[in-house]
Amino acid sequence: MLILSLAAGLVLGLLAGGRLDNLASVRLRLVQLLFLGLILRFATQVAIEAGIDPAEALRLPLFASGFALLLIGLWVNREQPGLPLAFVGILMNAVAVVTNGGAMPVWAPSIEAAGLGNEVFATPFHRIVGLAAEGGISGDFLALAGPLGDIIPIPIPFLRNVASIGDLFLAAGLAFFLFAVTVRHQTELDEATKEAIRRRVATIGTPLEPALAGAGAEAGAEAGALSDPSADTALVRAAALERPLVLGGASLRAEGSLPAPRTVAIPGVPPILERVRRHPYVRLALDSSFSALWFGQLISLVGDRIHQVALAFLVLNATNSPIAVGAVFLVATLPNLLVGPIAGTLVDRWDHREVMIVSDLLRAGVVLLIPIAAVTNLVLVYPLVFLLTTISIFFRPAKGAIVPRMVASDDLVAANSALWIGETFADIGGYVIAGLFVALLGSQLPLAFWVDSVTYIGSALLLASMSVAPMARLGQASLEAGKEAATSALAGARAALARFGTELRDGWQFLRGDGVLLANTLQATAGQFMLGIFLALTPVYARDSIDGLGFDDTTVYSFLEGSIGAGNLVGGFLIGLVGSRLPLGRLVIVGYATTGALVAGLALTGNLYLAIGLAFGTGVGNLAFVIPSQTLFQRRTPQELMGRVLGLRFSVVFGSMTLAMGVGGVLGEWFGAAPVIGVFGLVTVAAGLAGLLFPAVRDA
Repeated sequence: MLILSLAAGLVLGLLAGGRLDNLASVRLRLVQLLFLGLILRFATQVAIEAGIDPAEALRLPLFASGFALLLIGLWVNREQPGLPLAFVGILMNAVAVVTNGGAMPVWAPSIEAAGLGNEVFATPFHRIVGLAAEGGISGDFLALAGPLGDIIPIPIPFLRNVASIGDLFLAAGLAFFLFAVTVRHQTELDEATKEAIRRRVATIGTPLEPALAGAGAEAGAEAGALSDPSADTALVRAAALERPLVLGGASLRAEGSLPAPRTVAIPGVPPILERVRRHPYVRLALDSSFSALWFGQLISLVGDRIHQVALAFLVLNATNSPIAVGAVFLVATLPNLLVGPIAGTLVDRWDHREVMIVSDLLRAGVVLLIPIAAVTNLVLVYPLVFLLTTISIFFRPAKGAIVPRMVASDDLVAANSALWIGETFADIGGYVIAGLFVALLGSQLPLAFWVDSVTYIGSALLLASMSVAPMARLGQASLEAGKEAATSALAGARAALARFGTELRDGWQFLRGDGVLLANTLQATAGQFMLGIFLALTPVYARDSIDGLGFDDTTVYSFLEGSIGAGNLVGGFLIGLVGSRLPLGRLVIVGYATTGALVAGLALTGNLYLAIGLAFGTGVGNLAFVIPSQTLFQRRTPQELMGRVLGLRFSVVFGSMTLAMGVGGVLGEWFGAAPVIGVFGLVTVAAGLAGLLFPAVRDA
């Protein structure tokens, strides 16, 4: 895997217009430590496997020394793109090897899943850890750093192996490093680093300006609610305007913005390879801090999907109760209503990077406790899920605020877009990976939570490696006003909560006077109620109603969730292409009616492939009402009232979805998942078509 990733990084660099001779210009600090650590690490393994007694006797200090040298060498070069990822990967592997006295733990079920035999790993360097006699994970698995060991099967012919999470970080980091140094000469990288430092220093002592950070990355909950029950404040506040996608941006021009025709000298167009090398995505890839954030979030999001799938079926298998499953999703979304209004105020008082690091470490600990709580008393899982979402609510606003401090203003749109792409990939590919991995685990579901815990720790380490511009100092008047308004974080939270109530009242006064937006909000309330029902009952539906054709229930569930995410992506692009040519109100009507009909169709089929197709269509239809609704609110709401109107919409619409999760669990218990999903799908069709009866909706 490592060799393949290195080759991929090199090939991608060459395809992007890079040059092999750029490799000769790379300048690394303390490169001797890297070579010495590499030699010590692998020479020790070779000597042990050759049966050399002194190496066997000193294996632990030798391995520890080799890893320490590698870590020091990588850390001092962390400004190089990709090397922070490699540092995290080496650190994870080092912890696993040192914890096991100089041996790498390999999980026995993963060996079988990769299509290999235990004899492949019957070496002095590897330590096979299996299952307990009763079939669960052995008690010493966590104590032996099992989640950091080789647990990920690679069943691809000619590449069969078992890898660790650290291997994934290491492979991605080295591939990224090769790509970067191939595309850019070292002098260009040096200039980029100097420019970043100049930008960071220039911000000191200047007032903070509002930043449009995360507009693309903080995707709306109405689009994502189908596939992520732990949406946070930034996510769900955007839900008031649905998913804030930037589509068709090249055609958005202000009137009179085009100059009068005149004769101008048209500059030569750079060669295609040069344009690729100068593309904002490539510039961001070469920024070690941003690439560390992007990769850390991607891996962490995939880990979230793994634990989400595992959690749904952990509760379902333990209780066989749709009510219990619905309660999990309800508890996961409730903090958005209770904590969301004050989270942003508190985050603004703290250092954003520290908030993100602490949040990741806290989430790592909470996720680690979930399977332990489930064994002790399943009821304990619910407060832990509530706490996990609460912590996430603080994380994402901090992430949205930190991006403008990391990249140039010209690259801000590309940075937000890149983060959105990562989240979309997690929604599509992450669920499929999660389903296959959880299916592999079988009854060993605790490992899914431990893996997610490791991804949080990896993300925290990458965040710690980032170089971020310091917070700009506020003017003295602003500071005094801030002290007078709130002398503590608690006072600030109370003030935010009070403002939230005032904003709701102001928003209601405007909303009730605009028939179009009021009708759209009522439609969204009905539609989101159906989506809440669907979200809560999808695991039960996947288990009870679909013929998996040999796939495990968890895999079927993941296929459905991944299909919805793929539909969201395709739907967003389709609406961006044709949406400006169609009446927005009728698009909303078609979107709700189509989504409801497809969800109702899911209740009538037990065929896996048809269900996947219907789920994909549901994702497309979802965006058919999400984006037009966003546009309606942007066009009709005065800028000074935007936040207040959105605050009201958020409370009504997201509150409806949260309530539906609890109701869906109860109804699913009484009537079964498929009938309930079908009935509320038809209710959504009716809510959509009802818009045809009202000119305010139909002609918007």
